[in-house]
Amino acid sequence: MMQQYLRLKEEAGAHLLFYRMGDFYEMFYDDAERAARLLNLTLTKRGASNGAPIPMAGVPFHAMEGYLARLVALGESVAICEQVGDPAASKGPVERKIMRIVTPGTLTDEALLPAKADRLIAAAWTTRVNRAERTGLAWMNLANGQFSVTECTPEMLDTELHRVAPAELVCAESLRWRPDGGMAISAIPDWHFEADNARDVLQKHFNVDSLASFDLADLPAAMCAAGALLRYVGRTQTQALTHIQSIRVDRAGEYLVLDPVTRKNLELTETLSGEESPTLFSTLDHCKTPMGSRLLRRWLHHPLRDNAPVLERQHVIASLLSPASGNTLGPADALDRLRQALNRYPDIERIATRIALRSVRPRELASLREALAMLPEVASHIAQSFNLTPGLQRFVGDLEMAPELTSLLRTAVDAEPALMVRDGGVIAAGYDAELDELRRLASDSGEFLLELEARERERTGIATLRVEFNRVHGFFIEVSRGQADKVPADYRRRQTLKNAERYITPELKTWEDKVLSAKDRSLSREKWLFENLLDLLAPYSAALSACAGALAQIDALAALAEHARLNDWVAPELSDNSEIAIEAGRHPVVERTIERFTPNDCELGPQRRMLLITGPNMGGKSTYMRQIALIALLARTGSFVPANHARIGQIDRIFTRIGAADDLAGGRSTFMMEMTEAAAILAASTPQSLVLMDEIGRGTSTYDGLALAGSIAHRLLTHNQALTLFATHYFEITRLPNEQPCAANVHLAAAESPSGIVFLHEVQPGPASRSYGIQVAQRAGIPASVIRHASRELSRLEASGAPTPQLDLFAAPADDAESGNSAASADDATLDELHELKARLAAIDPDQLSPREALDLLYGLRADYS
Repeated sequence: MMQQYLRLKEEAGAHLLFYRMGDFYEMFYDDAERAARLLNLTLTKRGASNGAPIPMAGVPFHAMEGYLARLVALGESVAICEQVGDPAASKGPVERKIMRIVTPGTLTDEALLPAKADRLIAAAWTTRVNRAERTGLAWMNLANGQFSVTECTPEMLDTELHRVAPAELVCAESLRWRPDGGMAISAIPDWHFEADNARDVLQKHFNVDSLASFDLADLPAAMCAAGALLRYVGRTQTQALTHIQSIRVDRAGEYLVLDPVTRKNLELTETLSGEESPTLFSTLDHCKTPMGSRLLRRWLHHPLRDNAPVLERQHVIASLLSPASGNTLGPADALDRLRQALNRYPDIERIATRIALRSVRPRELASLREALAMLPEVASHIAQSFNLTPGLQRFVGDLEMAPELTSLLRTAVDAEPALMVRDGGVIAAGYDAELDELRRLASDSGEFLLELEARERERTGIATLRVEFNRVHGFFIEVSRGQADKVPADYRRRQTLKNAERYITPELKTWEDKVLSAKDRSLSREKWLFENLLDLLAPYSAALSACAGALAQIDALAALAEHARLNDWVAPELSDNSEIAIEAGRHPVVERTIERFTPNDCELGPQRRMLLITGPNMGGKSTYMRQIALIALLARTGSFVPANHARIGQIDRIFTRIGAADDLAGGRSTFMMEMTEAAAILAASTPQSLVLMDEIGRGTSTYDGLALAGSIAHRLLTHNQALTLFATHYFEITRLPNEQPCAANVHLAAAESPSGIVFLHEVQPGPASRSYGIQVAQRAGIPASVIRHASRELSRLEASGAPTPQLDLFAAPADDAESGNSAASADDATLDELHELKARLAAIDPDQLSPREALDLLYGLRADYS
């Protein structure tokens, strides 16, 4: 047995091997120790190898899915080995094979997949194309058959990976780089990524002679990644990946780019502390189906740049909020009825995939049957209750399924099927005559047993004799111990109990063989019929996927419409210019968590590219900045937005530099992280970018920070020309609008009252008059003595007019005894020289100087003042 195990373990490689032995999946050696540590299993020993006991750990077969889910959540991969031979006919160990491999990115089982999130697997490969390095990225959603690729520069790979967010990344063994983000890493041989090998894998799978139809001709790196990924995923499945029927190419510029820092700061699907709510997704997720929730999540992470698809979604939402003329239902009732109908649908998207992979379970087919029967009702309600936009018209068309599919499921699958095929009771009565006969034979034994019991009581004179059945011993005649002397000679003892004896007779044995044989044949026949049913259902998997996609879009758009209706959101106007104009905008998450939210305006455009935002801490600067970014993002996903009116133009990227964080393990301080993020913004932002800068330069000394903040603001305004929200406590920077007319000052208003500072949360024109830092500290609970001392120190600093000058670390040291007087006299001498130089320069008329005279004058000035 251990020889067989070691052969299979060699085939499984680095994956944990679940080796089926009876009612358990066992693990040995290093796998056992690893699994015991990860799953908190009891580590035992069985047998010995080279004189040392062999570690062993196991999990019950009926609880395997739960343990699998825990291992996958930890980033582990598992090879599942099943018994495929007949124990009765086997000599030595029963034949076993690895039937499937489960990795974090190749999950299809309902029990292992999160309902409202995708589990993707990706592959990345960097190669040189036309003397420049290009990185190809391919990713696959095995649960719905979507297969996508893109290419980017190596520097953008981290951003693309955070956009796709795979659970598992496949990369070459020679690659030393490892991404952040907690994804599992699977290394494969480099030759899997070679162009010829990758092309052959793709052409064989899609049964084509050329990949030109997939628009991959100019994406060689992406093709290599796609071929390697398809090969890897194919090895984990026992069935061909027939539901993967095309490759979608994501082109640069299709989506609004959000880097990892921005996704985190805007809290799209995860809070800054790592919680699932309150986030933008948790706020908007009113979806009634898991596939609708997953689609909404994808939309939020993939805002679109092109106006056409965004407007199509927006028009559908508008239609769902305004029923068609002649409809007797009001707007709320029509939408509510649609959402109630959607609430009854199972996860058709994943059921269709499991049909293609032949892993679907009987009860999923039963739920699919009920769902298909309801499709005409939903399609009819949409057509009659709402104005059919082109998008809605297309969705209704995709809901039309072949009636023979519903008929097949109705006649083939039992009304209440068993959980597993092996339990029987899956195929409906009347679907197969042979199965019906075997079932009748296996179950209709009651009349015979009653008749046999009556005859045997009369023949033996034993009034308490009983004929019974159990799963372990089959059929038997039970006689009490006191009546055993009356048992006839043809009775054969089967089992002895404390107070009774159990017997079998030739007649009963013949009946038992017939009945038990019928049960076994019935289960075998039912299993064969179920496999045959999957063959009949396979051609419908593509149509089912299209139907599921339509339902998901209807559900997601209906959820956005419901949220817009309940919270007074409006349809934003989309323009082709680089601009953001918002009237009475609100934060989509914060407005749901507080009693009264103060709305504010925002206007950014070609003539007003930067808002310098000042005001007290806790005054609402960060909230205001984030709400502008979220409103812009929502507008680019097709959603309505929280405002009285909004006009959102073309935006290519959103950048954020908010909050304080460090990377001590990576050797980067808080200030270093701040400057790294600022450098990335300065390098990549364009006139179509939206930039959020919050308190830049606060991690160093006053003069350093002020100089850096002012320079960064100036660069963003004059060079990058990005639409910028720049929050700062450096009041000196508020002078920038005097020099640059495209900048404007606004502030978050606050007022002092007898009970302390009051935050008004209103954005008003002009800079703030003060920061109210001491008042905020008082509200935070700083001791009163500290507050009084800080107030006196603030008065002293304000009276002096400026903070203490910063020393130059590289200046020559002054003599301690003369430092005070020498510093003052040096300042006076310098001032006199500056006045003299100014006077001499004012007396010069450059137009009257010859080139030689100008040169002589320059040399003279240098000699006098150097």
